[in-house]
Amino acid sequence: MKGIILAGGTGSRLQPATLAVCKQLFPVSDKPMIYYPLSVLMLAGIRDILIISTPVDLPIFQRLLGDGSQLGLHVGYARQSEPRGLADAFLVGADHIGDEPVALILGDNIFHGHSFVDLLAANVTNVDGCVLFSYPVNDPERYGVGEVDERGRLISIEEKPERPRSNRAITGLYFYDNDVIEIARRLRPSPRGELEITDVNRAYLERGKVRLVNLGRGFVWLDAGTPEALLQAGQYVRTIEERQGVRIACIEEIALRKGFISVDECHQLGAEIAESSYGRYVMAIAKEVGSVGDVASGPAWYR
Repeated sequence: MKGIILAGGTGSRLQPATLAVCKQLFPVSDKPMIYYPLSVLMLAGIRDILIISTPVDLPIFQRLLGDGSQLGLHVGYARQSEPRGLADAFLVGADHIGDEPVALILGDNIFHGHSFVDLLAANVTNVDGCVLFSYPVNDPERYGVGEVDERGRLISIEEKPERPRSNRAITGLYFYDNDVIEIARRLRPSPRGELEITDVNRAYLERGKVRLVNLGRGFVWLDAGTPEALLQAGQYVRTIEERQGVRIACIEEIALRKGFISVDECHQLGAEIAESSYGRYVMAIAKEVGSVGDVASGPAWYR
């Protein structure tokens, strides 16, 4: 499966800060926001990843992540000159996707939860249609909302409904089979001239090929696209990290524990930023794994 991180847009809800820097580079606790969606793809075992952003911001992402080889990844980049809707990612990234299935994740979405790796592994293989992830929210009118029947099967999707039929928001993580490219090509733009992801999901729903995965207790999903949500995300991550002594979305640790890089390579990545507590944590993880000789040892979140 290929991966796409959509990191474009104007970040209008975070202006004026985003007039100078795109939101996906804002720090959430001690790391850039884009580390969080990148970590989700890595935890799912996806190593070939395309980052879509604006022509102005792409060079900054390239300076941050390079070609991904230091993490055992292949990271490519593509331009989206203006916002054209989430589903435009499948047209911009068509060559990257090729004939494989694809995971799309939004660059301002943060996921965390116990056994998240197991949940991803159970849904990332043999995708026939699409896999959507829902999360209960208090303000469903702000999101695409999924309605389910008494058996828990998805029966409708509404985009920002005035009277939501459920409190199940569709999150910014999506798995699709290769038909998504052709579906996106056939979409009619919205009145705003955008290709809506909800229309893609409805097309799969009409085919009877939607699997809805409910993220409930034990999971946290944050859309860090507003000042309030950005602050909440930073506070949540900081609290978990301080109490448990682990780093959420530490991409070097994930690369090591997934077997993408060696202990020595992980240690070197930490040593390059050793003046920061993040860098020292990466070096400590490499030393710990090297001493026990087991990359699977450590926090249950990675197992």
